Amino acid sequence: MIDVVEWTRLEPWRVARARTDRGEFVIVKWMGPHVDGRQTEAWRLRTEVSALRFLSEDLQVDLAPRVLAEDLLAGRVILEDLAPRVALDGLLRGDGVVAHAERLEAFARARGELGAITAGHAERYYRRRERLGQVDAEADRLGRVARLRQEGLSQAGVLGVPVTGAVEREFALALAELADPGPFLALSNGDPESNNVLVRSDGPPDARLIDFEFAGFTHALHDAVCLHVPGPAWMRVSTMTARPAGSAPLPQVGEVYRRALAAGVPQAEDERLYGRALAAACMAFAFVRLWRLQVLDGRAAGDASRAQLVSTLEAAASTAQEHHALPQLAGLCQHLAEALRHRWPDADIDITALEPYTPRPQ
Repeated sequence: MIDVVEWTRLEPWRVARARTDRGEFVIVKWMGPHVDGRQTEAWRLRTEVSALRFLSEDLQVDLAPRVLAEDLLAGRVILEDLAPRVALDGLLRGDGVVAHAERLEAFARARGELGAITAGHAERYYRRRERLGQVDAEADRLGRVARLRQEGLSQAGVLGVPVTGAVEREFALALAELADPGPFLALSNGDPESNNVLVRSDGPPDARLIDFEFAGFTHALHDAVCLHVPGPAWMRVSTMTARPAGSAPLPQVGEVYRRALAAGVPQAEDERLYGRALAAACMAFAFVRLWRLQVLDGRAAGDASRAQLVSTLEAAASTAQEHHALPQLAGLCQHLAEALRHRWPDADIDITALEPYTPRPQ
């Protein structure tokens, strides 16, 4: 039994760092409101406990915090405190990507290692998860693919961009690729952005992944998207960019991820297989983000989320082109980005002039 005698709330507000009666520090999480209402609070906590115990106890790896105790009926769980590690996104915002290149590499490596270590163990995970309550493995696997199948490329019509038969056929192939991962079926924490990795700010990064409330087995390449296409926090993330002579080189984090994944999923070494799957995952992310079109239309001119959406579409297209995959969808993304630049003159900026991991202005 762990008795908490003192605590300090962290962000989000249902997480706290606490001191036990033995003078040790732990992290306490409890059920509470979450911006993503896809699942109940109890479901999310059970999923996190299952995923973390699966990693530390079943697979015996140190990629995430250990569960020290849980009371699921009361809606509380006590986790290992990973301090003095801090969130990578805060370091990148404060100091820029060059100062934390080694930590960014560690982030990419940890994401690839998660896929490599867990690939092939889906049944083992779901046996553990089902002991804590019903779970839908198919819904985990499909993720955003299910909604894309329903709504397709409807936003292209809103922007006046034609969708040809060739585009539709390639779109169907891309979704089929993601829906049937084969050897690429691996555990994801469900939110693979840089705010969900903790690293040491001095010395070796020693990265740990956190926030497994939406964990599940899905296509591993969904976890690589954040290294190529900007998520909600960033205007640009790709480090595949030329830099002035004499400046520090940037880590090729996409390749760092790929090498780490290939250690457990050798199919990642196949240029064709990997490129097609990565392009499909990036496209799926970009098309889902495009569903925010009406919301962004209603915002004031100059809102950075508009230029960010342009950047997202162009980054997805660029990733596909770099890997010689899905040319029809890459072309569609480019046309959609051009349509947005015309629709929102305030978003017609030179994305390539931005440094990787330029934060989105709030």
